[in-house]
Amino acid sequence: MSRQELHARRVAALQAWSRFVEHGDEAAEAVRPEILSSWARSFGAVGTDVVAAPMGDEDEAQSLWRDSPLQRAVRAVEDDLRRTAEDGELVLAVTDTDTRVLWTYGGRVMRRRAETVNFAPGARWDDCSVGTNALDLAGRTDAPAMVFSAEHYAPIVHNWVCWAAPVHDHQGNRLGVIDLSTTWDRTHPIGLATARVMARLIEGALPRSAHHPTVDAATSDATGLRLRLLGRAEATLDGRRLLLNRRQTEVLAVLALHPDGLSLERLHALVYGDHRVTLSTLKAEVSHLRSALGGRLASRPYRLMLDVSTDVDEVLRHLARGRVAAAVEGYGGDLMPGTDAPHLVELGEYVAVSVREALLADPQPDAVLGYAEKAPHDTEVVRRCLAALGDRAHPAKPLLKGRVAASEA
Repeated sequence: MSRQELHARRVAALQAWSRFVEHGDEAAEAVRPEILSSWARSFGAVGTDVVAAPMGDEDEAQSLWRDSPLQRAVRAVEDDLRRTAEDGELVLAVTDTDTRVLWTYGGRVMRRRAETVNFAPGARWDDCSVGTNALDLAGRTDAPAMVFSAEHYAPIVHNWVCWAAPVHDHQGNRLGVIDLSTTWDRTHPIGLATARVMARLIEGALPRSAHHPTVDAATSDATGLRLRLLGRAEATLDGRRLLLNRRQTEVLAVLALHPDGLSLERLHALVYGDHRVTLSTLKAEVSHLRSALGGRLASRPYRLMLDVSTDVDEVLRHLARGRVAAAVEGYGGDLMPGTDAPHLVELGEYVAVSVREALLADPQPDAVLGYAEKAPHDTEVVRRCLAALGDRAHPAKPLLKGRVAASEA
């Protein structure tokens, strides 16, 4: 395609984009259906003034990359990938299934452009975070995708053309996508075919056992959503463990603890507090959760549309009914240790104090012994129990005395 033809195509894309932004569905006949659908999702999630993709936790991204079978495969064929990027003046990116960039390599021109819009490890490139792009389309459709110039929703990448293809393991499970990007004027008919070839190259280098499903294969007879938050965080859906990052688990926990639902702004406040995190970032996390829950997460307000149970509710219910031993048995320890989500920090303190006060009021030896294993430095509860026992014999008494002695050593 000549530069003149490319320019005409770019002008047409810009005109269609402008009509959509200003008048909505008037652009319906001017763009491909998948582009229009993505524009519609983008319109409700990000503004046209977005300046860069939201950056997540870079350390978490590095950890995910280090543990991913994709990392080993990319390393095996890295020379070929780098040569492709340098010869074509491209920037290459590999993402996970959430369209989070895990690895990039770029030629000089595109590398500079990529840095200005956070096309870098840790950034979220789903269309609800940064608008229509080939990475999201390839992952969403599980098929190769191309996005040219103003087919991108965000003006910051109107000067780009992107080709992406999904990467699958040997069982056919999608692991992520590989994307090739350059400037719109370097568009070439073989771009999409090259993305496919790169994806096949990576797939061929994957270990035969590579498998990264969205949920753990463990099953049980449990139904609905079950959240364990005390001592450690784990979410299971119909008995299958959901693979979520820490922030996604925090968002899910806050929603589970508010069955009547929350507005976007209120959910943001309860999860992020004063941290400078955009609403778009939260929307991206919610989008991932909605996918993991099979769509059973409503909006306006955000609300879980399935049966939910948490160990927090169980512990508080036992305490309300005076079943101290049962409450301690269900109490696994601090609520999501290390969390900085304001609502979860406050709730964690409330649960911990409630369990402790119940034991001080009714220091049942077996329950106190169980509590001491989870809060080994809280010897006041143990001393209260020993004082209540006095001279009476009890099988737990030597162990309780050992706890006190150990704290004094």
